[in-house]
Amino acid sequence: MSAIHLIPHGPIAELRLDNPAKLNAFTPDMLDSLEAHLSVIESDPAIRFVILTAEGDRAFCAGADINAWGDLSPGDFARFWVRDGHRRFDRLARLSKPTIAALSAHTFGGGLELAIACDIRVMAPKATIALPEPKVGIVPGWSGTQRLARLLPEPVVKEMALFGRRIGAERATALGFAAEIAEDCRACAFEIAEAALAASPYATEIVKYMIHAGAGEDRSAMVETLGSGMIAASFDKAEGVSAFREKRKPSFEGR
Repeated sequence: MSAIHLIPHGPIAELRLDNPAKLNAFTPDMLDSLEAHLSVIESDPAIRFVILTAEGDRAFCAGADINAWGDLSPGDFARFWVRDGHRRFDRLARLSKPTIAALSAHTFGGGLELAIACDIRVMAPKATIALPEPKVGIVPGWSGTQRLARLLPEPVVKEMALFGRRIGAERATALGFAAEIAEDCRACAFEIAEAALAASPYATEIVKYMIHAGAGEDRSAMVETLGSGMIAASFDKAEGVSAFREKRKPSFEGR
């Protein structure tokens, strides 16, 4: 049965795609697993970093399993498969913990969209990225034309989406898509995460919000999160809560 497994390594959580018989192509079960695991990760303060890996050596993720969506009606395809997948990947992108995708091999379509929802990526030398959706009569549906266009130059995205060209690890790294190339990209991702454990967890979370807000990604949620965090530390917030509980008029001091 296809799934995504949550594997704890102390303060580092590993999310491992496990559908190697189909090149780790996404199924509804895998989307459900992703959402469930992200809920666990977000609520566990002991988890500091998240690394995405995959079973098998042929592909990190070849996209979405065509058997999962091929027979859906147009309405169901848009409402459920595309919308629900988008929601899960957006949640990964908004995760408060820093995330790294270890791209061990080919990363196509939905697999690429999963990878770009992470904060950084590490690629194996043999790994490639591609947007092959038009070859099966569809278009990228999980932010391949949106989030990817914020990571790569528009002509490169067009090269992939319109002309079906694959981008190798060296070129992807030169373009800033990947942080490093490593034979053992999983080990490299863990080294990056372990080296960052000395940083303040709270500062790391806030700076991720700040970067996303500055980039215009889900800006309203980011700005309100930052503002709420600031106000939660204020005297006036504590006074407002106390006054409500004591059924009296608050005495705010503007601090």
